[in-house]
Amino acid sequence: MNRVVITGYGIYSCIGKNIDAVKESLYHGKSGIVLDALRKEFGYRSGLTGYLEPPYLKELLDRRSRLMLPEQGEYAYLATLEALKNANLDQDYIDKHDVGILYGNDSSAKPIIDAIDIIREKKNTMFAGSGSVFQSLNSTVTMNLATIFRLKGVNFTLSAACASGSHAIGLGYHFIKTGLQDCIVCGGAQETNIYSMGNFDALSAFSIREDEPTKASRPFDRDRDGLVPSGGGATVILESLESALKRGAPIYGEVIGYGFSSNGGHISNPTVDGPVKAIHMSLKDANVQANEIDYINAHATSTPVGDASEAQALHTVFGDTNAHISSTKSMTGHECWMAGASEIIYSLIMMRDGFVAPNINFENPDEYSAKLNIADKKIDKKIDVFLSNSFGFGGTNSALVVKKYKD
Repeated sequence: MNRVVITGYGIYSCIGKNIDAVKESLYHGKSGIVLDALRKEFGYRSGLTGYLEPPYLKELLDRRSRLMLPEQGEYAYLATLEALKNANLDQDYIDKHDVGILYGNDSSAKPIIDAIDIIREKKNTMFAGSGSVFQSLNSTVTMNLATIFRLKGVNFTLSAACASGSHAIGLGYHFIKTGLQDCIVCGGAQETNIYSMGNFDALSAFSIREDEPTKASRPFDRDRDGLVPSGGGATVILESLESALKRGAPIYGEVIGYGFSSNGGHISNPTVDGPVKAIHMSLKDANVQANEIDYINAHATSTPVGDASEAQALHTVFGDTNAHISSTKSMTGHECWMAGASEIIYSLIMMRDGFVAPNINFENPDEYSAKLNIADKKIDKKIDVFLSNSFGFGGTNSALVVKKYKD
C-alpha cells in the first residue's frame, strides 16, 4: 500500500482568504460571523452567517470560464490555485500526468433559482444562458476545475451533506493508497448566497443570537442555541509519497486513517454509536491508539443535540486521554459541504505552527462537554497526530487521522 501525503493546501474562508490570513485568525480566535440584513429582509429567521468577500476573477480567468462557475466554484478555484502553488504543481506537470479531482459539494441553489426565474418571466428556456446548466449541477465544482486545470485523472463529486469534504479526502486517500492514482485535488465547497440556506433555516437550527454575531457560534457551550451557516472553498493536494519525493514536493502531513459509518436511523437526529464506529475505524486504519491523538477538531456545530451526541462519542472513545479538543466552527460557523476539508487545513496549520486554536465562546460546559478536554483559549502545543470529525444529515459519518510527516 502507498503512503499518502499532503503536498499542498489552499483556502478561501470567512476567517481568511489564504493560508496566512487563516492562521492569524485561528491563532487569535477571530470570528468571521456577521449579521446579514439581506437575509432578514428575505425572510430568514436568523440573519447570521459567515461573511466572505466576493472573489474578483477577471484577471485570472477568461469570460467563458467565469460564466461556468457558480459562487462556490469561485471559492474552490481560488483555494485550488493556492494549493497547487503550495504543492509546486505547475500546469506543465499537470498536462503530463494524470492528476485527478474529488470534491465535496451538495448544493448549487442560486443558479437553479436564477434560471427558473428567467424561464418563468420569459416563457423561453433559451434565455437561461449556456452557462446555467454547468453552474447548476451538483458536480459543478469538479467539472469546472477539471476543465480549467486540464485534469485527466479521476473526476467526480462527493455529495454527503456536511461530511462531503471529509469523504472526498477519505476517498482520495484510498485511491492513492491502493495505487489507482498518484495525485488528486481533494476538497469541499459551500455557497453562502441568500438562497442556499433558506430551507435549512426553516428547521429552526440556526442561532438567533443576532445581537452578538461573533458570540453566536458556541460549540459545546451550555448556552448554545444553534449553528451559524457559512461557506467557502478548501483544497488539499493528496499525493503518493513516492510521487511527492520524486518531484521534490513539500510535505505538510500524512493521511494515515479514514473511518466512516452510517447511523442507519433518523434522517436528521444524530446518534452516539455512529460517530463512535467511524472514529474507531479511523484509529484502526491509522494503527494508532486513542492516547496517541494530540488534537481533535470536533464536528460540533453548536446545536444542542448534535454537540451533546458528539461529546458522548468522544468521551466513549477517548475517555480521560489528554487530547485537546476544539471546534473551529466557533470562529467560522458551519461551512457545511466545505467543513470536512477546511477543518483538515485548520488542523494542518495548527500542527505546523504548534498550537491548538481556541473553541471560542466556550464559557459554561454542559454535563457532556464537562468531561472533555476542550481548549477555551489558544494553547501552545506540539501536535504530531490529529483527528478530524465530520457528520452529516442522513447519518453519514467521516473521521480522518493525519500525522506529521516523518521519513
